Amino acid sequence: MTRSEFERAFAELLRRQGADLGNPGSVACEDCRRCTACTFCRASTDLLRCHYCVGCERSVDCTHCHGSRDLIGCNHCERSERCVGSAYLGNCVDCRDCHYCFGCVGLAGAEFHVLNQRYDRSAYFALVAELRRELAGEPVRAVARR
Repeated sequence: MTRSEFERAFAELLRRQGADLGNPGSVACEDCRRCTACTFCRASTDLLRCHYCVGCERSVDCTHCHGSRDLIGCNHCERSERCVGSAYLGNCVDCRDCHYCFGCVGLAGAEFHVLNQRYDRSAYFALVAELRRELAGEPVRAVARR
């Protein structure tokens, strides 16, 4: 096989995969594309084994996430990107094994952080409630597209 034959065949496979909008093994998903083995997701693309996610992209083994992308094993995350094994994140990027963080970047094993600063539990929830009111309806994401 020559290089040009390989590249043509590979390009054709990519074209076919991109055109296939099916959701194999998914149950009760609405307006989703190329999701596999998901349940009750909406308006999402390229999810694998996700459940109750809305407006998410390219995520695996997530539940109840909204407006997020490139997550692995996360739940209840909102507008977050490239996070792994985390829960209850809001507007976070590149966090790993974090819980209850808001607006954080690059943390690992953190809890109750806002903008990478630690808060006690009650102060965290009060501050996040205030921030959510302030930010309501405004896009916060400032992540560069890859």
